[in-house]
Amino acid sequence: MKKSIFIVSVLFFLSISLASAQEQHDQKSFEIYGLVMTDAGYNFNQINPDYFDVVRPSQLPSYKGEYGTDGNVFFGIRQSTFGVKGYSQTPLGELKTIFEFDLFGLGKNAGQTMFHFRKAFAELGHFGVGQHWSQFVDFEVFPNSLDYWGPNGMALLPNIQIRWMPIMGKTRLYIALERPGASVDQGIYNDRIELENINSHFPYPDITAEYRLGRKFGYIELAGLVRFIEWEDMNDDQYNFSGNAVGWGLNLTSKINMTKSLVGKFGFVLGSGIENYMNDGPIDIGIQNNFSDPVKPVKGVPLPVTGIMAFFDKQWNPKFSSSVGYSLSAISNSDGQDSSAFRRGQYALANLLYYPVEKAMMGVEIQYASRDNYLDGWKTGMVKVQFSFRYNFGQVFYRKPEN
Repeated sequence: MKKSIFIVSVLFFLSISLASAQEQHDQKSFEIYGLVMTDAGYNFNQINPDYFDVVRPSQLPSYKGEYGTDGNVFFGIRQSTFGVKGYSQTPLGELKTIFEFDLFGLGKNAGQTMFHFRKAFAELGHFGVGQHWSQFVDFEVFPNSLDYWGPNGMALLPNIQIRWMPIMGKTRLYIALERPGASVDQGIYNDRIELENINSHFPYPDITAEYRLGRKFGYIELAGLVRFIEWEDMNDDQYNFSGNAVGWGLNLTSKINMTKSLVGKFGFVLGSGIENYMNDGPIDIGIQNNFSDPVKPVKGVPLPVTGIMAFFDKQWNPKFSSSVGYSLSAISNSDGQDSSAFRRGQYALANLLYYPVEKAMMGVEIQYASRDNYLDGWKTGMVKVQFSFRYNFGQVFYRKPEN
């Protein structure tokens, strides 16, 4: 929270400072936008209560009855969003700023309807700073769905970054330094006292880049990620569990206008130690047995991950649209992980959306997800029906140049 407040303050100061330096006859515009959304439905199975109104394969039960009994009605407004955008002319070019949040509580607020910070970003010329979608992410392939969380096999992470955009437009090249971070699963050794007091260490930022080739039919994009993950054993004993790993990833995506009313959205992610960049990838580092070494009987290793997605958005006419598709995320587990660790998740949906008037939408969606564990043979699935009602709002305020 303190980091978020600090970043917002810096961006606010930056926008005010640059705006005050502009000439008197510069023009400004300021936009308020957002949506009010209500979700309701029925989950025929069960999921972690913190994610009662979304579909996350990794949050399905890892054993029978983990989250109570099957069959639950849910209501929520957590997708409701509010944002502001600003545009100002400065001696250095146009300054663009954005600040956005929704009500989907995460972290210590998981499961609650709470303010959830999404974006705070400033862009001037070929540079941008703040929090926005990672350059490893292609948000444009997100389907036109009612489910808030979306396909588990796509990369999806808003991250704090310093971005350089040497090529801009339909064809573009972006490079960024991003905030590092990782998660670790100590598996079957989670309660061993020897593995306590092991601290993460991130001496370098994550490096991301994306290149998009834009054409009339749509685009093809390739993004890359390289990161260094380190952990330090702070215990004074006979063991040394310190270590490090290099994480890497490639994300190939495409959005194709198949006809005037049909759009295909595709993605393929391949990498290792990058699960926190995935939309539903739980663990970056796993434990591997190393019994031949008496000082380091177990060690941390980056976990390989593969993700795929394919969705089709169809506009039937001005009043009706649909989206249908499938996604998968698979982890190559290490031998020290618990037998109930997440191994593979599948995700699918189909919907019908109705737009009765401008800026209003209502629809119904059938959602499916499944989870496979690492070694214990556990498999489970869920089917959910969701009804949603959404109203978008927005207003642009424009200040004319002074005489």
